Amino acid sequence: MWFLIFAVFVYCLGSINFAILFFRLLKKPDPRAGFSGNPGVTNVYRQAGWPAAALVLVLDVGRAAAVSVLAMVLFSPPAVAWSGLVLICGNRYPCFHQFQGGKGVANYLGFSAVLVPAGALAACIAWGLVFGLMRLPFIASFSMVAVLAGATIFRWAASPLAIAGTAATVLFIVFNHRSNIAEFRSKIRGRETRSAGR
Repeated sequence: MWFLIFAVFVYCLGSINFAILFFRLLKKPDPRAGFSGNPGVTNVYRQAGWPAAALVLVLDVGRAAAVSVLAMVLFSPPAVAWSGLVLICGNRYPCFHQFQGGKGVANYLGFSAVLVPAGALAACIAWGLVFGLMRLPFIASFSMVAVLAGATIFRWAASPLAIAGTAATVLFIVFNHRSNIAEFRSKIRGRETRSAGR
């Protein structure tokens, strides 16, 4: 019962999209109207530059970290893990923003940083290395999420329910990037077609 109440609270908290609110404050167009249509850190950077993107990142990570700390104080590892999924569901389908939100990567970073600080550091390094090689934010994000998930699963190795919550969260984040994956595959097929035609 208490977890259900907490889950509703976490979902509502996750539904607060800082990118959308920040753009409204600046009297700029909704960030969902430009580029990828995703009101996340990468799209904020494309439309408003690094300072705005950094602010949104800090707010997303800070909010998620606070949720993680509170969940750890109140509940056992399985409930903590599923709280992370609820937070990202709120970020993805925000009740305050027409259920059109972000993809959850920054929130997952903040949530996991409390649980596995060393893993979070390694995940940030992985993101930087992969982005430097491929210049594709979503691929870099997948590397970050993979490192975070691996570190979290290692911490909760004795709790199958907590591992299941972590796995569900990762799968949900990947699902949120399905349009990126489809676009990437389309580009690959296009290159292969052009190469075959030469």
